[in-house]
This record gives sequence, structure tokens and C-alpha cells, in this order.
Amino acid sequence: MPRVARSRVIAARREAVWKLISDPHNLPRWWPRAARVEDVRGTGARMRWTTVLETERGVPVRADYRCAASEEPSRFEWRQEVDGTPFERILKSSALEIRLERAPQGATDVRMTAEETLRGFARLGALMLRGAAARRLDEALAGIELALVGEPG
Repeated sequence: MPRVARSRVIAARREAVWKLISDPHNLPRWWPRAARVEDVRGTGARMRWTTVLETERGVPVRADYRCAASEEPSRFEWRQEVDGTPFERILKSSALEIRLERAPQGATDVRMTAEETLRGFARLGALMLRGAAARRLDEALAGIELALVGEPG
């Protein structure tokens, strides 16, 4: 069960980070490979949406998500709906938690924790999945920083 956590202090107010991360429509601005978001319905902890991800070859892949927790402005969590999808062959579950804490000088400490439970023989790839999840979270944190602050330096 790979669990990966990454964090970064971003020079943006916590409220601005919350506004970005808690609205699925913003995912293409900061989430790796998110091409677009469709069918957003509900609000807060009842929100559901579909993210169209793009593979390295440019092939679109649809993934459905639901908000599992929304505590403004400090915690947002989503879970991928894997039952009945092609992801079901590999994943039992997939979740992402984002925590926001105030940092000095008006910055925000953004901590992301991804937890994925693999199914069957896919469990043998846990080490590779852990590395991929770490890279994805690093890219997401860089994406948040780019969306809110611009290029570093």
C-alpha cells in the first residue's frame, strides 16, 4: 500500500491556495497531465467530477473522483472512483489529501499525501508506483506554485 507525502512552502496566502486546490475546474492549471475537467457536480464534501488526463502519447484517459473531505481553508481530500473502471484491475483505492498551514511571511505550507492500494499482481509494482506518486506530487506542488506565484527566481 504505497503512501507518499511531499510538502513545499509556497509564497501565496492560504486562502489563495485553497481557492485553487478546492475547485476541480482548476486542476488543469496545476495537476500533472490534467487536460480538462468535466461534469463537476455538488459542492464541498459532496462534490464529484471527471478529470481527463493525457498520457505521454497524448491519449486521453477519464478518471472519476469524489471529494472525501473539505475543511476550508486547511484540508481537501479526494478519492478516485475505481469500481467498474479500467483502473479497477490495478487499484483497490486511490486517495489524495492536501493540507494547508500558514507559514511565515504570508506563505503557505502545502502538504500532499497520496495513498494507493494495489490489487492482485499489481502489488508487485509497489516500489515503482511509489516513485511515480512522488514525482506526481512534486509536479503538482510545482504546478500550484507556478499557478499562484509564477516562475521561481
